[in-house]
Amino acid sequence: MECEADVKLGPEGLAHVAIKGRLSSRTVVDCWDKLERNLRGAGVKRLEVDVREVDFCGGAGYALLRYLNMGKMTPGAKVSMVGLGAGFQTIFEGFTAQDYETFHPQPQKQSHPLIEETGRVTTQLIGDLRDQVGFLGGVAANLPPSLVNPKRMRWPEVRHVFELAGANAVPIVSLVSLLLGFIIAFESAQRLAEFGAQIYVANTITIVMVREMGPLMTAILLAGRSASAFAAEIGTMKVNEELNALETLGLSPIRFLVVPRLVAGILVAPLLTCYSILMGVVGGALVMLGLGFSLMLILHQMASSVHLSDLAVGISKGVVFGVIVSGVGCWRGLQTEQGPSAVGLSTTRAVVTSLLLIIMADACFSTISYFLR
Repeated sequence: MECEADVKLGPEGLAHVAIKGRLSSRTVVDCWDKLERNLRGAGVKRLEVDVREVDFCGGAGYALLRYLNMGKMTPGAKVSMVGLGAGFQTIFEGFTAQDYETFHPQPQKQSHPLIEETGRVTTQLIGDLRDQVGFLGGVAANLPPSLVNPKRMRWPEVRHVFELAGANAVPIVSLVSLLLGFIIAFESAQRLAEFGAQIYVANTITIVMVREMGPLMTAILLAGRSASAFAAEIGTMKVNEELNALETLGLSPIRFLVVPRLVAGILVAPLLTCYSILMGVVGGALVMLGLGFSLMLILHQMASSVHLSDLAVGISKGVVFGVIVSGVGCWRGLQTEQGPSAVGLSTTRAVVTSLLLIIMADACFSTISYFLR
């Protein structure tokens, strides 16, 4: 039998509620909603609840009856419970109004004053700046001695990171760069066809891939793969207190963990940049072959549009982007705090910070190149 609740509102603020059937977790919801609609705001001064025809009362049913008895639906009203059996009465009295007020969750205030929020953000930025200066100082103190004295460098770790960040990234770099060359070729071919200058698609693809898109796409892919991996790995070691163990043994985490990854990033980023440029040019050349141009003509146009200075700019960007990706990944990993979500937060911050700094560095390169030329 389903739960039924009959509500009768009488004169002078008198209300009578008759509850029948089964008060289970499945049936109480509709009964509760009906009582809320009829009783709340009705100005009830005296409420009588008749439960003589209740066949079953579970935990949800006791919650409803206690809620009624405490006057939560009829504030200020005198409530009387009629027909509650002896077995029900014992359980019913085991939960009091004081228990409800004690264990009832209080809503948390989400409002933050503007000044307080501004101060919190400013403090966080100052802390990040202080950590960044300390990190750069540690790298500056440990990187040159490791390069001058090869025995101080953990070359097996460098080779391992080089393989993970470089060799394992070749498939995704190949696919993205090839498709990027396709896209640039098709988009530029549509516009240049209006002027009868589709042959200059080769020039456009080459200069764009060499100076801009090759280094930039490689850096973005490395930020998603390597920066996040460095932050997660070093962050997990910090959460597990492995970094504290290194310091106890007299080993600097920066020299032991950061320097090999930084060297690997400096070596792998320019190589992947050159490979990305090659695959982008190949993608554009395939499109031009499909448009009916000969291979020799395409190669001639490409060779005439690019100079060694352009290639030097692309490779220089690769080196700088490699430093940014590996450095930021390690820095965010060292900043990892304790907690179940700390490593994930550090990984996210590493990727976001890397992308932001990559775009800023690319903008600086473009500005300097424009004024120098």
